Amino acid sequence: MIPTKTTQTQYVPTVKVNRNLRIKNAVIGWSFIAVAALLIILFYFYPMFQALLLSFQSGAGTNLTFIGFDNYIRLFKDPTFITAVKNTVFYLIIQVPVMILLALFLSVLLNDKTLKLKGFFRTAIFLPCVTSLVAYSVIFKYLFGTDGIINMFLMKVSIIAEPIQWLTDPFWAKIAIVIAITWRWTGYNMIFYLSSLQNIDQSIYEAAKIDGASSIQQFFKITIPMLKPIILFTSITSTIGTLQLFDEVMNITKGGPGNATMTISQYIYDLSFKYTPDFGYAATVSYAIVIMIVIFSIIQFKVAGDKNG
Repeated sequence: MIPTKTTQTQYVPTVKVNRNLRIKNAVIGWSFIAVAALLIILFYFYPMFQALLLSFQSGAGTNLTFIGFDNYIRLFKDPTFITAVKNTVFYLIIQVPVMILLALFLSVLLNDKTLKLKGFFRTAIFLPCVTSLVAYSVIFKYLFGTDGIINMFLMKVSIIAEPIQWLTDPFWAKIAIVIAITWRWTGYNMIFYLSSLQNIDQSIYEAAKIDGASSIQQFFKITIPMLKPIILFTSITSTIGTLQLFDEVMNITKGGPGNATMTISQYIYDLSFKYTPDFGYAATVSYAIVIMIVIFSIIQFKVAGDKNG
């Protein structure tokens, strides 16, 4: 009995020490993340919750009235909102696949060990995504003007006989926006692919060469499958960015001609600051973007075959 009592006497303090140590570690851990967690709640979750409440109200400033789901019903009857959704989806369907494919192509080219001046080319392609949104949008506005460099060049090489109305024709205005977005964000996605390519074991490619696989076969059978998680990630982030598109449209075409290039984010801006302010309905439109992002993300997860989607 004496050894048993001694064992129990030693065990109880050990349990207390371990419990106190866990509590101490928990307190220290929370002390490190408390400020960050508080700021996230204050500046992210609280505004999101307030915007959700605001979407059930109508008016501006402090003169708000509760109207229930009227704003959400109004969405389906609002022709301007429907036009903005169509324009935004057009940018999404055209620009995102083109940008992803172009980024993949460039990353494979720049990953070639025999290529000289790789650092220069990588920097040159990446630089657009760190330039000022407003600055590059204004430059593109002048480039695509009726007497801009683009039209002058196309006429010089006899591709066109008369200037293209890039900024005043509904179709060409959309194309100009797509070109501008692609120019800016292709390098951003390329960096993700390039870093992932450098982590692929080169022995896989060497084995494929020995088996007689061509460069195209290696690209589709090795590179694409190995980059699948990164392709999914960049596709989702690009989709989110396109659904929130604002700066380029605002600075290049201002949503025109008419509402031919207006995006959902620009419509939110107009509802808040250009038209008679209706912050409640603007919040409703912003939550429409949230819903669209969730839907498109789920679709991309399912198409990619991600089991976590």
